[in-house]
Amino acid sequence: MIDQEKVKQAVRLLLEGIGEDPDREGLQETPDRIARMYEEIYGGLEENPEVHLQKAFHAEDNEMVVEKDIHFYSTCEHHLLPFFGKAHVAYIPDGKVVGLSKLARTVDVYARRPQIQEQLTGQIADALMKYLRPKGVMVLIEAEHLCMSMRGIKKPGSKTVTVVKRGDFLEKQELVQTFYAMLGR
Repeated sequence: MIDQEKVKQAVRLLLEGIGEDPDREGLQETPDRIARMYEEIYGGLEENPEVHLQKAFHAEDNEMVVEKDIHFYSTCEHHLLPFFGKAHVAYIPDGKVVGLSKLARTVDVYARRPQIQEQLTGQIADALMKYLRPKGVMVLIEAEHLCMSMRGIKKPGSKTVTVVKRGDFLEKQELVQTFYAMLGR
């Protein structure tokens, strides 16, 4: 649970630390706004993906399910700056499927935590393997990181791509090729 009072204190100290006056008109309510915002953007810290993946439906003869272009926003744990982009998730059902919104919700659970993209990709794949128990999972994430766009090297528009494969996707290259074809790659 987000400790709103600690967040407010920290924001006041941060404002003072950068040379601002936290009591000036435009900043007076900023600590409170930031504390409320953190409840939303870090809400995944308190959420378990199993909640979204536990309701499954019987399905036969499904070779691959793909949900692509799942937009997400996350926060780089190194600089506490946003990174955002799209996740593409595929799985090979083993007799059961979940509602498509559940894949997007699983992406959101993990994206709404301070983290790195490489870890985010693996967490999504591992949650699907653990709670859905498919024959295989593949997750591809492409994201722009503001820690690279607005500071440091300053390369706006550059994208980082991460891929994780589990189960049948590790063993059957044709599944990987089909996934990439479905993404238009």
